[in-house]
Amino acid sequence: MDDKLVFAAPRPVRADAVKNRELLIETAQRLFAENGVDAVTMSDVAEAAGVGKGTLYRHFANKTDLCHVLIDNDQRDLQNRTFARLREGGDVLTDLEWFLREVVAFLERNQEIALAAAAMLGGMIDHPAHIWWRQTIRGLLLRLKPTFDVDYVSDVFFVMLDPRTLHYQTNARGFSYEEAAESLITLLHQLLD
Repeated sequence: MDDKLVFAAPRPVRADAVKNRELLIETAQRLFAENGVDAVTMSDVAEAAGVGKGTLYRHFANKTDLCHVLIDNDQRDLQNRTFARLREGGDVLTDLEWFLREVVAFLERNQEIALAAAAMLGGMIDHPAHIWWRQTIRGLLLRLKPTFDVDYVSDVFFVMLDPRTLHYQTNARGFSYEEAAESLITLLHQLLD
């Protein structure tokens, strides 16, 4: 008798299941952006996508799971674009400016989800994706060989890129996301001068 374990091959994912998952992601992204994460129910997502609740729950256990997938997809895209850009070996200051603008744009696109995640997690400071932002900023600052404390300045930018900080700036202070990004870049230049 053969003592080897035999593993069943994983079931292939049906094309309609992949299509439904993508439709649900796109629908949730749109509804969250239009109405806010708290105002949208899982039933709303299923109905707007034109699928049954069972189909929705086969792909996403709950709204938190759906939010995680949404923000994770965009974060992966940001990472891939950043790595591709940095591999090109362009001007470091230009790359850092680009990265700051891209992170602010990411937070603008995902403001409702990021704020909800920050509330659920008690902040984003310890989140691995957010820490990656800090490390990217720190690495680029080090390459600029500044005279200031790179770790402290990295933390300043890190905190300024917290979704709650940008929410405060755009809602209470009246800045647009673009103005917030440009102010970060102005600060960067002032520190480097």
